[in-house]
Amino acid sequence: MKANPNEFDLKAFLHRFGLFIYTGDPEGDLLLIEDEIRELYELNVIEKEEFMEAMSAVRSKRKALDGR
Repeated sequence: MKANPNEFDLKAFLHRFGLFIYTGDPEGDLLLIEDEIRELYELNVIEKEEFMEAMSAVRSKRKALDGR
């Protein structure tokens, strides 16, 4: 993996594909982001390495939310 999960910018990653997610609920946002990342991978829009980095960043953000 290239980037530390804490350094991977999920919003910038999604913006590359014209995706903007903000519901006001951080946990809900992470669920939607995870779904979008999976769909991008399944449609072969992103490579496995980028998929893994993005999913790692989602997990990291979810742990941070659980710890607050």
